[in-house]
Amino acid sequence: MKGLRWHYTRLPSQVEDALSGEEGEEEEEEKEEETAPAPAPAPEDPVEPQLAEASQVLGASEMRQLSLHLPLRVAGHSWNLAFCTSRDGFSLRSLYRQMEGHSGPVLLVLRDQDGQMFGAFSSSAIRLSKGFYGTGETFLFSFSPQLKVFKWTGNNSFFVKGDLDSLMMGCGSGHFGLWLDGDLYHGGSHPCATFNNEVLARQEQFCIKELEAWVLG
Repeated sequence: MKGLRWHYTRLPSQVEDALSGEEGEEEEEEKEEETAPAPAPAPEDPVEPQLAEASQVLGASEMRQLSLHLPLRVAGHSWNLAFCTSRDGFSLRSLYRQMEGHSGPVLLVLRDQDGQMFGAFSSSAIRLSKGFYGTGETFLFSFSPQLKVFKWTGNNSFFVKGDLDSLMMGCGSGHFGLWLDGDLYHGGSHPCATFNNEVLARQEQFCIKELEAWVLG
């Protein structure tokens, strides 16, 4: 009768089980770290507008807020005051003359007699024209008191039109988003299809106290 042979199997101890479990968890954590998506980069800080001189209409805070809505192609460009009513007088023709030689975009800012601040960004210099000109970068804005920006809706291309007697920005159903007369004293604002804007001033008709045109670039 052959002798029986016993086979012994060594069972892992509780300590070894715990260590092997920890190693497994570490491997899983390493895999998770390898496959985890990288965090999204933080948004860049807004570029501080470089003003050649101080504005009599908007403060530094309002300028910074507006700069966030400007096209990237003008980010960091200097802002040059091409026209202001306190220096050049209340005349649309004078505004056109000051715009001569400029091709870059223009930020038009004004304050009315009620203290309301609003205006428009034109993708090109303001000039006399037979028809409307400009691009979809053009927009209207108002501080009431928080900044509201009204971008192009795509419904039409009635961006800017300059006559001898008036300057118009945005149009639809016979109404202009922003309208200024030849003396740069009276103006109007109505909702229009171009920008789907609100009335920029407190009333549809207003009187201008101060107006500035900044050339960007």
